[in-house]
Order: sequence, then structure tokens, then C-alpha cells
Amino acid sequence: MNLVRKVISCVMAPKAIGPYRKEIYSQAIFAAKTLYISGQLGINPETMEIAGPSVEQQTEQTLKNLSSIVKASGGQMKDIVKTTILLANMEDFATVNEIYAKYFTDPYPARVCYAVKALPKNALVGIEAIAVLDLQ
Repeated sequence: MNLVRKVISCVMAPKAIGPYRKEIYSQAIFAAKTLYISGQLGINPETMEIAGPSVEQQTEQTLKNLSSIVKASGGQMKDIVKTTILLANMEDFATVNEIYAKYFTDPYPARVCYAVKALPKNALVGIEAIAVLDLQ
């Protein structure tokens, strides 16, 4: 079987960032009814800057970016089955949960949350996701 992979690119979410001469990863890849979304930060796609200094502003923008990519793929947030959250400070866990709850409904995705030493652009939160899409 030859697995068909489709690159998903959305202008409503930030381009790949990093110290590279060119992008070396995709916003998302769709393969075998599964959408793999690269880690998103609270970056405004128009300015390519962090949306604000607070974890609230950054979490909101991060989830907007995630939502934009899922929608560009033909899905919805309810199609997300797994998220991984990266926090620069685990004390922000409850605040991130409050905002996260506005974007997901029961049944909630499986999830893990890690505290990390640092994120690109000194971001406070990052989220990656996996969605299952029943597209024809």
C-alpha cells in the first residue's frame, strides 16, 4: 500500500518558524484519515509575533491557530482526538485549562501536558494535535 500524504497549509495560522533558510516542516500533514498538526504557538499569523505577553493571550491565539488549520483541512475542533500541551510554567496550567475548555466539548481529546525549559520566541504555551477526519 502506498500511503498518500497531503501537506496542509493555511494562511490563517503562522508559517513554520526557526533559524532555517527555508521551512523544514509543515503546518500539518493529512494521511490515512489522520491530521497531524505541528506544534502551534500564540503567534499572530499577520505579524509573525507573539500575540501578547500573557498566557491568556498566547493560549487564545494558539488555539485559534490550531482551529484554523483543522478548518483548512475540512475538519472541526471536535475532530481532534489528542493534544500535547507544552508550558513554560506549570503554574499556568489552570489558566490554560479555562481557555482550552472554550474550544473543546465532551468527549474531550486525550491530552498530556508537559512543563518545558523554553519554547521558541519565548512563548509561554505551545499545543500540537492529532485529528481524525472522515473526508471523502
